[in-house]
Amino acid sequence: MKILVTGGMGYIGSNTVVELLKNNYEVVIIDNLVNSNIEVLEKIKTITKKEVKFYEEDLRNKEKLTKIFQREKIDSVIHFAGLKAVGESVAKPLLYYDNNLISTLVLLEVMKEENVKNIVFSSSATVYGDPKYLPIDEKHPLSTTNPYGTTKFFIEQILEDVYKADNDMNIVILRYFNPVGSDKNHLLGENPNGIPNNLVPYIVKVATKKLESLNVFGNDYDTVDGSGVRDYIHVIDLAIGHVKAIEYMKNNKGILKVNLGTGKGNSVLELIKKFEKVNKVKIPYKIVERRKGDIATCYADTKKAKELLDFTTTYNIEDMLQDAYLAELNNK
Repeated sequence: MKILVTGGMGYIGSNTVVELLKNNYEVVIIDNLVNSNIEVLEKIKTITKKEVKFYEEDLRNKEKLTKIFQREKIDSVIHFAGLKAVGESVAKPLLYYDNNLISTLVLLEVMKEENVKNIVFSSSATVYGDPKYLPIDEKHPLSTTNPYGTTKFFIEQILEDVYKADNDMNIVILRYFNPVGSDKNHLLGENPNGIPNNLVPYIVKVATKKLESLNVFGNDYDTVDGSGVRDYIHVIDLAIGHVKAIEYMKNNKGILKVNLGTGKGNSVLELIKKFEKVNKVKIPYKIVERRKGDIATCYADTKKAKELLDFTTTYNIEDMLQDAYLAELNNK
């Protein structure tokens, strides 16, 4: 089976490509390298000892995308491509709506024209908004608190309508929580261009003295210590979840929405302490005002993933934090 991975040079995409190759899938990557690096391609080859075809292209270019589909004879798509920083989306909503929605619409148009029926979509727990109850299951009402989350919500609605129009479509929507860590070679860590938007990459930059200190956004939430609580999942576990979704689609038709998380929450301050302990480094931090669009607590109900995808996580929070740090040291 030949799988097109959009955004396959990014953090989650590249780790998923590795797991697909380990499971003997043929992989084609499309990425415009806006928030990724061409060096990732060589790292994937180093880890897997396999060649992977790569196209530097923007999904919004329908003519180029159609040619890739026709040339490569694609069977299934895993769709990661998109801008993903919550704070930036609040400041630049039009950029996010243009990039994330138009690219998906063009991709789905080309899939329809080329008769490709299988897609796994990289969604997010942000579609649940401010949780009404915990843990969050897939029946939880959907709402969003920032434009990034809203793009994920809109794309889910688009996929629902695509399925209603064509019941031969196989769609798996993976709503995942907070990915952390790297592959075990420590080559594919989260290494965003510029200042990191996510917590653990920022902690890692502080640990290696590339940044002076960490801002903790708020200490007055209704949580164990006042700082925000999130469900962190190792990126290898998350990547394996995508392989499980592809395998599920081989034997099951329809549209499926599944959480990928651990079902456990850690606060920002807990995470800092655990990082310091496992990596034997000090993380200076300061408490600052809450960030717009953030919520207090978010962690997954994982039963559906276990029942339908046979998916359970393997790695704990200490594994995640150690792998994230070692990947950064390896990236110097």
